[in-house]
Amino acid sequence: MTTKIEIEQTKQWLEQVIIGLNFCPFAKKEFVNQTIHYHLSDKEQIKAALKELLLQCNYLKDNPEIETSLVIYQQGFRDFNRFLDLVDYGNDLLVDEGFEGIFQIANFHPEYCFSDVDYDDAGNYTNRSPYPTLHLIREESMARVLKVYKDPEAIPENNIALAHEKGAGYFQSLLKNIKQEP
Repeated sequence: MTTKIEIEQTKQWLEQVIIGLNFCPFAKKEFVNQTIHYHLSDKEQIKAALKELLLQCNYLKDNPEIETSLVIYQQGFRDFNRFLDLVDYGNDLLVDEGFEGIFQIANFHPEYCFSDVDYDDAGNYTNRSPYPTLHLIREESMARVLKVYKDPEAIPENNIALAHEKGAGYFQSLLKNIKQEP
């Protein structure tokens, strides 16, 4: 697989799932304005991935015209529990490196499963993506849009309700089609 394919498949997932189903009502603007930085990672070890995540934080800090960054793991972190370890260490890194309150991490994974929810529950597809992905979000920007968005606390439950309405089969088929496209 070439690096371009993973990024293109991630963009298709953003367009069809995250934007298409309005899972993130703030994503469309950044997608259309092309202010999302897509970083393809070949890292498979936590320490190397954390160094790379820190580089991405500095990249965003140095490039204010870029709103957000997606770190897409080509091969690494396929195991969901290991990926969650990376997320935990990543959050600690933000604190240790002075990025707490500046950036936050959202995460997506092909095997995403909310705690205390069956693996096959359709609600998990609100966070399932073609590849393990860390999303660096500017907290200042998020705070700004949340102030004007009506009832932002309802977004996750509305997304899960829509996922249940669509059903797990819908998302399985959609993700399978995205991964098969050249």
